[in-house]
Order: sequence, then structure tokens, then C-alpha cells
Amino acid sequence: MDGNAEYNPRTVEEVFRDFKGRRAGMIKALTADVEEFYQQCDPEKENLCLYGYPNEQWEVNLPAEEVPPELPEPALGINFARDGMQSKDWLSLVAVHSDAWLLSVAFYFGARFGFEKGDRKRLFNMINDLPSIFEVVSGSAKKQSNSKEKTSISNNSSTKSKSNSKSAKFTSKGAPPIPKDEEDGMDEEFEEEHGDTLCGACGDNYASDEFWICCDICERWFHGKCVKITPARAEHIKQYKCPSCSNKRARP
Repeated sequence: MDGNAEYNPRTVEEVFRDFKGRRAGMIKALTADVEEFYQQCDPEKENLCLYGYPNEQWEVNLPAEEVPPELPEPALGINFARDGMQSKDWLSLVAVHSDAWLLSVAFYFGARFGFEKGDRKRLFNMINDLPSIFEVVSGSAKKQSNSKEKTSISNNSSTKSKSNSKSAKFTSKGAPPIPKDEEDGMDEEFEEEHGDTLCGACGDNYASDEFWICCDICERWFHGKCVKITPARAEHIKQYKCPSCSNKRARP
């Protein structure tokens, strides 16, 4: 599948890059592409697995036929529970199994290419610095920073934008973006406030040169590019719903 049999990262940095790519793909399936993922997980089909690939893509497919497989296999039968539980709980369950699979793949490479204790520890620390897929999908990774976000957005909601969309930072419905050409002190304070904020789609940290938008339902923040929202389009959205919240209306 997608050439994984030929792809073998050999250094800590390469394994971590592989981990991040697979993780990004699986997060995308469970957030931005959740409608498509839901439809592909038909309970009437055979045992299906969610695969993440190093190129940040995802796939729902049958498990590998060879025994043992080239890589550890994800959890089997994720589709069977789809209609037997609440959508949010099902996605969280898939997320937990996805986290376990990512770790098993990373340390499979580590064992295969003889990582010593120090390398294994360094790899784990690099992985552990990222929020888990479960934390991203459930929103728990953002709870600690939510109060700071609300305070900062409230204080800056009357600020008028003087710059183009490339310098836009956080924005939600009527709150205009903070221009990059504001005073350095305000810019540094804003970035310090939001440095630990994570995108609800890809899980990456806030960066001052990226456009973000907040879901008015779950209050999670997203890169505009991850949810296909531009600064110009955001100006005309009265109430923004992220893909996951928009999808909930069709769930049991």
C-alpha cells in the first residue's frame, strides 16, 4: 500500500518525520475529512483498517494479506462499531487505536535498525512533544489554552486589520485578524499567549504568519488552509462550524 514496503526510515529524525506524516494523515481523516472517512467505514464491509502514510495521506482498507506483514497492522474492524455508538465516541476510539499504531510503527523501525537506548528515548521524547491523535480529535489538547485564547481575542476583537491576508493571525466570525505591522510589543505578547495553541485538524502549533479560524461550536482553532477557509471568505461567515461539527447533524 503506497509503497510502504520500500520505504524504511533509518535514523531517529527520519522515523520521526515518518511518524509526523502518518499522524497528519490520520488526523485529517478524523477531522477535516471526517465525512468521507465515515462513509468509507461501512459496517457491511469486511474488517477495515485506517492507515496513515508518510506523505500525510490516509486510507481505509483491508489489512495486509502477508503474514507477518511488512509493518505492524492498525486495529481491525474499525467500521463495525461505527453505527453502534455515538459518532464522537467512535472517532475517539479510532483515534486511540491510531495512536497505538503510530507508536508501534515508529518503534518497529527503531528495533529493525538497531536504535540504542538513547536513540529510543530521543525518539519517544520527540513523539511525546506532539499531542496525541486522541487529544486532537477530542479537543482535550486545547482545554488548557482555551481561557487564554478567549481573553486575548476579547481584548483584540476591535483591532482593525491594516495588512493583507498573509499576515493574518487568529480570527473568528466578526473578529478581524491582528496585523503583523502592529507594535512589536503587542505582537510578541500575542504570540506568547498563543504559542501552545494547536490546530484541530493537523495538530501543529500556532505560527504568527498563518491564518487561523475558530469553530463557534466546539471552540477549536484551525489553520485556514486545513479547513479550506480563506481570510476573505471568513469575513462573510456569521457562525463558523468546523467539518466535524458540521457533520454531527447527520449522526445518530
